[in-house]
Amino acid sequence: MNSNANALNWFEIPVADLARAKKFYEAIFNITMEEMEMMGMQMAFFPYDPAAGKVGGGLAKGDMYKPNADGSKIYLNGNPDLGIVLDKVDAAGGKVVMPKMQISPEIGYMAFFMDTEGNTVGLHSNK
Repeated sequence: MNSNANALNWFEIPVADLARAKKFYEAIFNITMEEMEMMGMQMAFFPYDPAAGKVGGGLAKGDMYKPNADGSKIYLNGNPDLGIVLDKVDAAGGKVVMPKMQISPEIGYMAFFMDTEGNTVGLHSNK
């Protein structure tokens, strides 16, 4: 990551009821959110244009997502290859909780680590 890259690459807001949450966010932001099911999760995406370099994100319902007051999942920018960052997590005092896995050829790769404070943070990269 360098000063020309977004520090935040993607975000997900955990939900218990995707339809209810989607209705809420569409209402408060006056937007339309597209839904998709992927990797055992239900998702609804905030509008964004990745080609314009803007950060995107969405609502997520799945086993790993529990809505609570403690915050949403964020994915930090792991480009060019999140494996480089992930390889440093244990030595720095963290723990890899989900190894690098491909989301899809078009979307790239993701992983999760627990930081030294107990926060679960995501990483995303194109390779």
